[in-house]
Amino acid sequence: MLRIGHGYDVHRFCEGRKLILCGVEIESREGLLGHSDADVAVHALMDAMLGAAALGDIGRHFPDSDPKYKGASSIMLLKKVNALLKEEGLALSNADITVIAERPVLKNYIAAMRESLAAELDTDISRISVKATTEEGLGIAGKGIAAHVVVLLEKP
Repeated sequence: MLRIGHGYDVHRFCEGRKLILCGVEIESREGLLGHSDADVAVHALMDAMLGAAALGDIGRHFPDSDPKYKGASSIMLLKKVNALLKEEGLALSNADITVIAERPVLKNYIAAMRESLAAELDTDISRISVKATTEEGLGIAGKGIAAHVVVLLEKP
């Protein structure tokens, strides 16, 4: 059995926070605003995984109204989502992640992002794709960063 899910998230830039994408700290003068560490790519990945498994979304599992998730590591939340999938007898077949950002330039971080996610999900790096694009100044990117993710889950 195969299950497909997609996730989308966006966070606004803000001063005084680190920029974390796919669990990797990115050199930037601004971070992203959010209740947790605001790792927009991991948030979209979790939503895609949960959606493919028909388990709701990250707001259901990790509500921003719950103070225990204030400043939480999105990577730690991703591990919990992965554990939920395992309980359902599902495994990640592959994830295709697109980060949409006018700034900063991300090409030098892509390999580290893939490695980070593969390690945290305990899967082969060949199952993780991360790419970055801009919106040529036409969309919401520029005021923040967005991410779109498509995943394929399988029941071995």
